[in-house]
Amino acid sequence: MIAADAFLTGAISMACFVIALFFLRFWHGTRDRFFVFFALSFALEGATRAATLVLQFSDDNPVFYGTRVLAYGLIIVAIWQKNHRQ
Repeated sequence: MIAADAFLTGAISMACFVIALFFLRFWHGTRDRFFVFFALSFALEGATRAATLVLQFSDDNPVFYGTRVLAYGLIIVAIWQKNHRQ
């Protein structure tokens, strides 16, 4: 991996973890599961980006597609549950 690509991947990973912490702070104030799902999604995405950096895989490696589908699925579930509550 080129040094600039590694730097940007690390920055994106760190940003995902920071966003996850913000969503956990919002959850702490509201106790709404919506924020937990978003925090988990961003933490999973950050871990995936960090794993691509540490394991020296490219971003388009099929190994990481499943985790990204799961992360985006958590966002879809969060939005669906928020809109279909009684």
